[in-house]
Amino acid sequence: MRYFALFALLIGFSGCATYFIPIESFKHQFNGIDSTHLRMVESNVPVMLFGVSSYSYFANPIDTIDCVDANNKQVRLANSPSIEIRFTENNDDRTIFYFDTIYLQDSLIVGAKSRFIPSLRDAIPINSVKLIEVQDGKKDFHYVKKKK
Repeated sequence: MRYFALFALLIGFSGCATYFIPIESFKHQFNGIDSTHLRMVESNVPVMLFGVSSYSYFANPIDTIDCVDANNKQVRLANSPSIEIRFTENNDDRTIFYFDTIYLQDSLIVGAKSRFIPSLRDAIPINSVKLIEVQDGKKDFHYVKKKK
């Protein structure tokens, strides 16, 4: 029991920090970023599959993410393929996307839920969102090179 408590404590301290994006800040950061403003990027594949070590996809042009920590202190995160964003809607439904894949299309937030199945996309109404959390999932994804 003692070792279990120590293990649980270590897991808690090594977890990923969660930051928050106020809804108005989110709208400001994504103002004008729709499907026509995406850029081609290339990311590594953490475990080489079928001889493939990287893949290309369209990503939003945001380089840094303005957010706040649990104490409401301003934090700026560098955007990367490992950043995940979680939207909690008014009905408590949660949707998780990779941050660099999201954009606004009219009043919808559109994003990818999977790195390996690009067609696994979803959209949620921005007006139904009550909480936005962002976190570096610490997955071994990084940009190989950005293309214009």
